[in-house]
Amino acid sequence: MKQSWKPGTLLYPLPAVLVSCGNEECSNIFTVAWTGTICTDPAMLYISVRPERHSYGLIKANMQFTVNLTTAAMARATDFCGVRSGRDIDKWEATGLHKHPGVAVECPAVEESPLSIECRVSSIMPLGSHDMFIAKVVNILADETYMNPETGKFELDKAGLMNYSHGTYFTQGEPLGTFGFSVKKKK
Repeated sequence: MKQSWKPGTLLYPLPAVLVSCGNEECSNIFTVAWTGTICTDPAMLYISVRPERHSYGLIKANMQFTVNLTTAAMARATDFCGVRSGRDIDKWEATGLHKHPGVAVECPAVEESPLSIECRVSSIMPLGSHDMFIAKVVNILADETYMNPETGKFELDKAGLMNYSHGTYFTQGEPLGTFGFSVKKKK
């Protein structure tokens, strides 16, 4: 038996990411769960942000941002950056997170993040409570800690990535299979 509910945003789990924005003189980090991939070629993603958020103006002014994946070790800082405003506090200092200079964008990345995705905004789509920033990926910063020296493979699964589901943060669980395992021929 299923209950019928009013429309809502219950597409979970989602990645809990820290988005860094601004430039060398003025930057901020804030937590975003409304994000995802929208295209492979060119590589594109989106973030949805409420216009009243402090970071909204920074992104709109600079038309760039960096999506920083988060880990279990970053849970407290990630939550803090979602409930405190950069208008009132320097979140870099308050959380102890460190700035990593941007390579293809002016805004810093989060040094503690295992993977930072530098983006340039292509368009802004007003949707209601949030505006969607549609962006092209212009560079990836990958933490060498997760590079397997034997295979050369980037093992992001070893980072302890964090996600968000209906008000709660979680780490990823056990793998169930790899892409295509359901149709893979048996040896």
